[in-house]
Amino acid sequence: MKFSFINPSPPLSSMAEMCITAWPPLGILYCAAVLMEEGVEVSVLDQAVKGFSLKQTLDWVKKEDPDIFGFSVLNSVAGEAPKIAEQVKVENPNIIIVMENYHASLNAERILTKYSSVDVIVRGEGEYACLELTKCLEKGATINKVKGITFRNKGKIVSTPDRPLIRDVNSLPFPNRDLIDAQYTSTIYGVKVATKKFTTLLSFRGCPFKCIFCGCTKFFQGTWRPRSVENVIKELELLQSKGYEQFLFVDDNFTLNAKRVIRLSQKIRKERMNIEWFCDSRVDGCRYDVFREMVKAGCKTVYFGIESANQRILDYYNKGITPDQSRRAIRTTRKAGVDIIVGSFILGAPDENKHEVQKTLQFAHELDIDVPSLNILGTFTGTKIWDDLVTKGFIDEEKSWETTLLVPEVSPHTVPLDVIRSMIYEYFRAFYLRPKKVLTEILRTLKSSLRIVAVLNNIPKFNNLINTLKQGVGYDK
Repeated sequence: MKFSFINPSPPLSSMAEMCITAWPPLGILYCAAVLMEEGVEVSVLDQAVKGFSLKQTLDWVKKEDPDIFGFSVLNSVAGEAPKIAEQVKVENPNIIIVMENYHASLNAERILTKYSSVDVIVRGEGEYACLELTKCLEKGATINKVKGITFRNKGKIVSTPDRPLIRDVNSLPFPNRDLIDAQYTSTIYGVKVATKKFTTLLSFRGCPFKCIFCGCTKFFQGTWRPRSVENVIKELELLQSKGYEQFLFVDDNFTLNAKRVIRLSQKIRKERMNIEWFCDSRVDGCRYDVFREMVKAGCKTVYFGIESANQRILDYYNKGITPDQSRRAIRTTRKAGVDIIVGSFILGAPDENKHEVQKTLQFAHELDIDVPSLNILGTFTGTKIWDDLVTKGFIDEEKSWETTLLVPEVSPHTVPLDVIRSMIYEYFRAFYLRPKKVLTEILRTLKSSLRIVAVLNNIPKFNNLINTLKQGVGYDK
């Protein structure tokens, strides 16, 4: 059989286009690699990076003529994927349409109830469920023994038992990036930080933390499953042989295990890999010795989830950090020699007041970060914030389950959305135009080619950002 995948393109406002960059759909590419190892013919379309219209996408499906057509469905494309599925089904009523990934997993019955064009939902990690489903369909066998799927059977929606998480993530083949004929890049809030051949990779799956604005906890059941250092190095060597020079580790918290990070960094140096890479870190896991090893191994950018200057709000988010830890983390990272430090902040918690929002903006202004990422709190199915707002009657789940909502739009107890936007606009003007900041950035830029490219790319993007905020266009994380 032939299995074709699509990574649908989200509907983007001008603000979202500036803040979001297309990355390789690793989930699809992992599934594709597992299927191909078992002799299944696979093709992949990343509609987001190719910029395909609906017609171009339908033409691609018609040309590929697959037996099974699979969608990766995150919240950002919850409304777009069904539109494509419906048109594909009109063209070919016999095609089996499958949806997977976060949004599909958590809304399986709702999707099948609303959209007759969708045949099967693969819940949770999809690699081996997709493989088993394909083999059953190929043989004409029933699929009711495939774990981790939801489907229709004689007019009724049936869910099989959950499939256990993949314990040995080293056993998975590497994502097959050759399936997508496209060049990717990486921008952080409009700043282009990947200027060479770029891709992403995962060094582990899951996260043990329980931040209430994140859906990772429910999807990965609070587990953390690392790949071995040797396995990650093997993938890096393979990618280097294909000409890749810059990498983003898309792990939720790359520095979670200090000993492992040091070993990986030292191994990169031992193998004489001339690469540049970027990663996320928690502020409470920031150690000088670890970050110094990372820098010596090519780490150029670190992204911190600082979120708030208010301990009350951090505790509400169940973040498990303090503002003082954020201050120390920034100082430590700067001392270790990281080129670009990104600080992420979230504004608009359900009962956050204007003074607390302003305190966080002032905190972001004072910290020695290069790129501030200011996010208005969004919520979606599967997060604890969503569940709380549904319980309190602020969200009608049956009407809104396909959308990501901005909390200030639905909670009557937080700062109004237009006020937060105005405060963000004033913040950016003050942050980027302060004389000390401009001088510091110039001096740092003279020491780093990566920073030179970032600054040059940021000038027009910053102007767009200011104009967009003035026009009142909303955005979320």
